[in-house]
Amino acid sequence: MLVVCAVFSAGCSGSVDPHALPGVYRNEKVGGEIVLGADGTFSATGVSTGYTTGPADFGGRWEFVTRKGADDFVSLSVHGDGLGRIGEVQLYAEGGDEVYFRADPDGPPNLVLKKVAAP
Repeated sequence: MLVVCAVFSAGCSGSVDPHALPGVYRNEKVGGEIVLGADGTFSATGVSTGYTTGPADFGGRWEFVTRKGADDFVSLSVHGDGLGRIGEVQLYAEGGDEVYFRADPDGPPNLVLKKVAAP
């Protein structure tokens, strides 16, 4: 099983409050969506992570990870085969209203999703 990093980090927006993370994040332009549940589960629909070709649907469990001297992130443990052999993906965060995948740590984000009001 491969582990992929696309990290959910505090960046320069200040620290991320893990209790504010649950919610629906969407990219209106491409239609991708991630739902982070308060129960620690997540689902992703039509999301292009940059690690696979094209958009994918996948789900599993999420956990906020803090590391001393390094960026904090949300680890997405992928259940099933929605991303093929990839078993873990990480997201970067901006404050708490925006998340993004970044396949290349030195490159721009692959997909940015903004927090939206729950339906």
